[in-house]
Amino acid sequence: MKYLILTLCGLFFYNVSNAQQFSGTATFKSSSQIELSLDSTAMSPQQMQALKQQLIKKMQKTYKLKFNAKESLWEQEESVDSGPAKASSGGMELAIMDGSSKDKMYRNLEAKEYRNSQEIMGKRFLIVDSLPNYEWEITDESKKIGDYNCQKAIYTRISDAKRFASGMDEMEVIKDTTKVEAWFTMDIPVAHGPVQYFGLPGLILELKSNGRHFICTEVSMNYKEVEEIKVPDQGKVVTNDEFESISEEKMKEMMQRYRGNGNDSNIEIVIGG
Repeated sequence: MKYLILTLCGLFFYNVSNAQQFSGTATFKSSSQIELSLDSTAMSPQQMQALKQQLIKKMQKTYKLKFNAKESLWEQEESVDSGPAKASSGGMELAIMDGSSKDKMYRNLEAKEYRNSQEIMGKRFLIVDSLPNYEWEITDESKKIGDYNCQKAIYTRISDAKRFASGMDEMEVIKDTTKVEAWFTMDIPVAHGPVQYFGLPGLILELKSNGRHFICTEVSMNYKEVEEIKVPDQGKVVTNDEFESISEEKMKEMMQRYRGNGNDSNIEIVIGG
């Protein structure tokens, strides 16, 4: 299998120098794989399976990616299920914080900056920082997604994550591997994509990463004008490093409250990676 490794330096030049007067909106559907590991004495396998199926269904959501040659905005479509994914079975209730329709991820390729509006435990933050550098490996695999010719790219990163579980007093640092499979189309020559991923010489129409799957179901193009993309401005402005530190403290608080309620069930949280 042949590979071509791309870095963002050339891609930024490509996008800015070849900017055209167009804009578009891509609609994505998401699905997730979930693995549950709970105390078998507190819940039967049938109850755990019921929880799992409820969560999988709740995490099937619709997203919009608005874009032009230089900017993009990723946001969840508002619906009755746009909040946390919740499920209950056998007297136990679980919730997965999966974002909301108020969360927005904005990218500006020309300024090499992103703005990510996120909420954590009732407080909204606006993360403003430089765009990361993804080293994509472009393979020779291809397929069609709808009417678009697509090519496969992969990205792998090993990084530090922090794990906190019942019975632990402090978080421990673990190695976490992120594996991303992306299918992009040169038919739409912009370097944008779903969630935080971008940097390929064409729009990403399908993406798989650590159990999450995003597939584009519709693309609407406007070649007459560049539609305005609203830049997120809601939340306390922080850097990405500052937000990760805040997230860690909030998760510690949540675990302490959980233990303080006298709950003996095992629970584990992993941050970062």
